[in-house]
Amino acid sequence: MPGDEPPPVLTPEDVRIATDVSRETLMRLETYVALLVKWQKAVNLVGPSTLKDVWRRHILDSLQLMPYSPRETVSALDFGSGAGLPGLVLAIAGVKGMKLVESDARKAAFLREAARVTETEAEVFHGRIETLPVMKADLVTARALTSVAGLLGYTWPYLKPGGRCLFLKGKGVDEELKEAELLWEMRVTKYPSRTAPDGVILQLEGIRHVGDA
Repeated sequence: MPGDEPPPVLTPEDVRIATDVSRETLMRLETYVALLVKWQKAVNLVGPSTLKDVWRRHILDSLQLMPYSPRETVSALDFGSGAGLPGLVLAIAGVKGMKLVESDARKAAFLREAARVTETEAEVFHGRIETLPVMKADLVTARALTSVAGLLGYTWPYLKPGGRCLFLKGKGVDEELKEAELLWEMRVTKYPSRTAPDGVILQLEGIRHVGDA
C-alpha cells in the first residue's frame, strides 16, 4: 500500500547532518560500524537484517539521546551494552565516564576492541549488573534490555541523587510505566524516537521508592 514503503537507507553523512557531530566523530563512528560488521559474522551482536540500515537503526538511534544527556555528566552506565548501543556510541560522541556493562564474554570482548580502535575512553565491565562494584552515576542508559520496572530495579543502587535515566523503548512503554509506578515515584518525560514510528525516548528523573520520605 502507498505510504508503507520503508524509509530510505541513511548514509554516514546523513547522520552527521542530522546530529551535527563533528567529522572526526563521524570517522570514529565509521570505524566502529566497520568493526561491528566484521565481528557480526562470528558473534550475533545485532539483528542481521538491521545492518542493511545500520546508520539509522543503530547509530542515529543511539545518538538521538545526546541532546538529553546532561552536559555535566562525568559518570555514566550503559546496562546490557551488547554491541555498545547506545553506550559506546554516546561515548564516541562525547559522553564522559562511560562504563559499559555486559554479561556475555564475546560481546564484552567486542566492546573492548571497539573502544580501542575508536580511541574512546569507555570502561567495559564483564559481568551481571548485580555484581557491578559500588559506584554512582549521573546517567544510566539502556536499550532493549528489560521492562521499565526491571530497569529501575537495576538502576536504583547506582544512580546519583539528581541523576537521570534515558531508556530507548517501544510501543508498550505506557503499560511498562503503569507497572513501574506501583513501586517507583519519578518524573517522566517522553520524546518521540527519530528512528522508529512507535519508539520513545524515556527520560526518568527524581526516582525514589513509593512511600519513601
